[in-house]
Amino acid sequence: MSGLHPGLVLLLLCLLLRASEETCPSMCLCTSDTVSCGSGGLTRLPKSLPSSSLTLDLSYNHLSWLGPGSFNRMSRLETLRMSHNQLNALGRAVFHNASSLRHLDLSSNKLYVVEQHYFQGLWRLEELLLFNNKITQVEGGTLNGLSSLKKAYFSLNQITNFPFFSIQDYSHPSLTMLDLSSNRMTTLPWEDVKALPGLVQKGLFLHNNSLVCECSMYSVFWHWEMRGYDSLKDFMDEHTCKIYGDSRASIRFLRHNRFFQNCTVGKTVALPVTVLLSNIAVSEGERVRLDCQTSLSGADLSFTWLSPSKGYITQTSINDTLFSLFPNGTLEISAAKVNDSGLYVCTAVDFKQTLNATREVNVTVVWPAAEPFNTGYTTLLGCAVTMVLILMYLYLTPCRCGCCKQPRPPVMPVATYDPNTFSSIYSPSTSHGDQPKIQSNKHVAFMQPAAEEQNGSLKADPSSLQWEWVLNENTLPRN
Repeated sequence: MSGLHPGLVLLLLCLLLRASEETCPSMCLCTSDTVSCGSGGLTRLPKSLPSSSLTLDLSYNHLSWLGPGSFNRMSRLETLRMSHNQLNALGRAVFHNASSLRHLDLSSNKLYVVEQHYFQGLWRLEELLLFNNKITQVEGGTLNGLSSLKKAYFSLNQITNFPFFSIQDYSHPSLTMLDLSSNRMTTLPWEDVKALPGLVQKGLFLHNNSLVCECSMYSVFWHWEMRGYDSLKDFMDEHTCKIYGDSRASIRFLRHNRFFQNCTVGKTVALPVTVLLSNIAVSEGERVRLDCQTSLSGADLSFTWLSPSKGYITQTSINDTLFSLFPNGTLEISAAKVNDSGLYVCTAVDFKQTLNATREVNVTVVWPAAEPFNTGYTTLLGCAVTMVLILMYLYLTPCRCGCCKQPRPPVMPVATYDPNTFSSIYSPSTSHGDQPKIQSNKHVAFMQPAAEEQNGSLKADPSSLQWEWVLNENTLPRN
């Protein structure tokens, strides 16, 4: 070692120290980019955690405190799971140099207050899980700076109030779910709730709270129910309110709304953000104009439509000949089609006053109604069919003319005789010599050959004819 340069020795010591810091803790399992220390009985963070980790699992331990800069060396960390610990507070700048974090799970701990400095610097955070704690208060600036937040879970706590005013379109453009169910909220700032961005209202869960029955509350839920939000449809029975605040008089107000019959719920939602809803039914091929009338007015408004078939439509991005967007925000469909049906949402934005308002139009395109069948044509068609059937019966039935008759069996000639005549011929009184010559003129007659006896008389069989030899009575000798 004496022959080595002192600088080289210092470099080797630094590398050895660095390697020791990158060693996987003995109670953890480490892969290429994941460190799993779950159910390890930890009471504090391990000192040596690989800095290249993307996922760190510290769930099911006994951690109660996270100090400042706990994850300084994990700049690439994207997923942190710390559920089912004993955490009751977080120090300042806990997530310093961990701005890559996207998924943070602090559920099933013992946090009481969510302070506004807890999540500073986590501008990439997309999912925040804080359910099943003991949270009673969420400070006003807690969600400030979380511009990429998509889902936030605060359910199964003891929250009585929430800073709805801190959530705006420009501050949380991607937020689509805010779960505040199963808390202890009684009366909310309903005007702030109405001012939430449309996507947040659609994904706001408030069931299983202790809400007081009042018209301002019911009006908000009524509008959400009219829009068919899943947050209401999936939890119809779990939305309850207390009449006059009495816990013994709780009703399922989405099922039984008789208590709110005197409430005016059809009014538009109040400023600063107004949501108007209407329904339009048109026939296919008709021209449709959807106005964007909102509570905002002025010359500096910008309009954006969200359509079910074409996506976002603006004056600069539209390139469809069937859709036209006018400067006043009106959207025109020159020839509506069935697949154009759906919910059209217009957003009017006033950038000077940082206000926006939304207009929703539910368009239903149906097939054109078929023309009724004319009764006169029906009668004429029936007559024509009848005539055709008659003609078919007359001319297409088996032929009954003489040319189509089957040949009759041959007729056999049969000779008949008169017994009286023959008896006179062979009479003994007549001498053989006196017998006159019997003339040979005979007559031929057609007679019915087969005769049936009926009532003592002969009945001719008309099926055939037979020959009969008839002797002329005048040719026979008389006595």
